[in-house]
Amino acid sequence: MSITKTFASLLSDKTLTKKATLTAFASILDYGAKWIVTFLINPLLVTGLGDFGYGAWLVLTRTITYISPAGGRPTQALKWTIARQQASIDYDEKRRQVGSAVTVWFIFLPVLSTLGAALAWYLPIWLDAPAEFISTIRWAAAFLVANLIFHNLTEIPQSVLRGENLGYKRMGLTTIFVLLGGGLTALALLLEKGVIGLAIAELTTTTITGLLFFKLVRSYVHWFGIAKPMFGAVRKFLGLSSWFLVWNLVLQLLKAGDVILLGIFDSAELVPHYSLTRYLPETIIGLIAIIVFGITPGLGGVIGKGDFEKANRVRNEIMILTWFIVTVLGSTMLLWNRSFVELWVGKEYYAGAISNLLIIIMVSQFVFIRNDANILDLTLDLRQKVLFGLVSAALSAGLSVVLIGTLKMGIIGLAIGFISGQLILSIGYPVLIGRFLHVSLSSQMKGVIRPGLVTILSFGLVSTLSKTLIVSSWLPLIFYGGLTALLFSLLVFFVGMTGEQRNTLLRRARKVLPS
Repeated sequence: MSITKTFASLLSDKTLTKKATLTAFASILDYGAKWIVTFLINPLLVTGLGDFGYGAWLVLTRTITYISPAGGRPTQALKWTIARQQASIDYDEKRRQVGSAVTVWFIFLPVLSTLGAALAWYLPIWLDAPAEFISTIRWAAAFLVANLIFHNLTEIPQSVLRGENLGYKRMGLTTIFVLLGGGLTALALLLEKGVIGLAIAELTTTTITGLLFFKLVRSYVHWFGIAKPMFGAVRKFLGLSSWFLVWNLVLQLLKAGDVILLGIFDSAELVPHYSLTRYLPETIIGLIAIIVFGITPGLGGVIGKGDFEKANRVRNEIMILTWFIVTVLGSTMLLWNRSFVELWVGKEYYAGAISNLLIIIMVSQFVFIRNDANILDLTLDLRQKVLFGLVSAALSAGLSVVLIGTLKMGIIGLAIGFISGQLILSIGYPVLIGRFLHVSLSSQMKGVIRPGLVTILSFGLVSTLSKTLIVSSWLPLIFYGGLTALLFSLLVFFVGMTGEQRNTLLRRARKVLPS
């Protein structure tokens, strides 16, 4: 096969598998660019803002993200609704769904604006900010709230593109804007504009990216437009959006609440130690999200047709691939994260071996929870999922507050609190998935035993070795990190998987690669 034909075969989108793969590849490009930008920018942030300034910026951005559900999350409802209706040719109905999303955005706009204003005013007080930082933090928060409001609107065309399983059409273009955003952030630091300059850089990047997605959806989704929705449709859409709103509140607490709780109940100065140690393990969340988000819109079409047997097979493939990546990358990061942090920003920012282990366990647990949460979104019946999430989030936060604030356990207490609270979802979501796909919990648990033992043994081994294995330069770290990942890939593939699971993944790979 010629190079041209090979390239064309790789980029063809004739099957759900290829569409999912292309979407994942486009997301990998974006994620890789974000990872590189963050890797290069974070040391500049630490140096340019100082420990308090950097910690305040992290708490500020996480807190703004935390109030994002107050925007109503109409884009989430729109994406999954369009995903379920992929096969439909009722384009007027789809345009009415877009109209419903815009209407819900307007309905929640006063709520989000009010919460944002309150947050901008009180956040410096919560952080015990010095007098010279109060005005700066408030203005930065105001710009970030404006960025959030505009981002919620610009996500509407993105949701349509992804719901139609065409997310890969932005391949390469959004990557350029990720790099542009990094350049604007670096410029703000170079000009010594502080957190206000960083917030303006984010708002500028969001504006440009939103215009790009609007152009893309007009080019590739021929039916795209806005039609006046019926009152009943808006009410139904508003109800669905409200459940997504509460779920995203839960998600933000589980994802971003850790930094906020640590900053408020311990100190803003401890936040950089936690965030910088967590930076590399958090890569796992991004990589898995790329894969699952690429597959889920296609899975929505399968569920929409009522083919639950096929949907269960796809879920099993998602879970075994997730376990493979989590175990390989988690083991590698456990072994070398200390060296990475010390080379990157300095040894004083490494949180310690126990904290490192607990952070990776917490991140890994969250990855599996989010997988099932995404599948439950496709049911468009979020009540039980959200109620489980609320209990889990409340328990996670409550335990963390006690362990951090009362028992003074710092990062270790934070991680233990979240791991314990998330156990509710680790058990509850598989039960809900089983009911929906007609699969018993016992049959799900049988498939967990062997992989779980391999992961426990791998994490235990490398956690012990990480205390003594340290490298002092980047090239050896890259070499040994790659070698570790390769060795664990072989171990996990041949020891942790059954023959049937290996064959399933290999068959899926053959569908992606050209013959």
